[in-house]
Amino acid sequence: MGLEFRFSLCGQGLLPQVFSALVVDFTGIFSKFWHVSMTTAIYPGTFDPITNGHLDVLARACRLFDKVIVAVASDNFSKKVTFGVDDRVRLIQENVSDFLQVSVESFSGLLVDYACKTEASVIVRGLRAVSDFEYEFQMGQMNRHLDSELETIFLMPNEKYFFTSSNLIKQVHLHGCRDTKGLVPPNVLASLREVAEQMGNQDS
Repeated sequence: MGLEFRFSLCGQGLLPQVFSALVVDFTGIFSKFWHVSMTTAIYPGTFDPITNGHLDVLARACRLFDKVIVAVASDNFSKKVTFGVDDRVRLIQENVSDFLQVSVESFSGLLVDYACKTEASVIVRGLRAVSDFEYEFQMGQMNRHLDSELETIFLMPNEKYFFTSSNLIKQVHLHGCRDTKGLVPPNVLASLREVAEQMGNQDS
């Protein structure tokens, strides 16, 4: 009966049509599933400047999420920045070309509003030490209060970057005129040296 039915379909030219219908239907199901499974994460920060520790956390985030937006804060009233937001965006972009799912953007205002705008469902934050956790925990709870659907995930960088921070690197490099090679990307190191030279010329 099954063979007769199959031959009947072939004889009437219906088998290709049935197969095409199945393919179309499967494609539609797959597209819906893929759309649902796509997860966008935001990796926010001042990044003044970006460090190898930041890039290490970013690489780990890329293994977890389909799309990662490095969100550079243009207005951080608690920090005095050394590099303008356009320079910070550029320094990051020059180091993420190998990450196909990464984009770099600047933003202002509340992070939860930016997450809503970009349809991101996860915030990625890096933790280096216990001292980081208290501040990050408070921020994570506030963001959850403002948007209950927005999750925060904490990632730890490689242990060799546990002591690395943008502020510490700037203090050591700009005021001590010491080399920070290995802690920041080459383009950032060159920019830090330029700023140090400018500061030296102003002091003289």
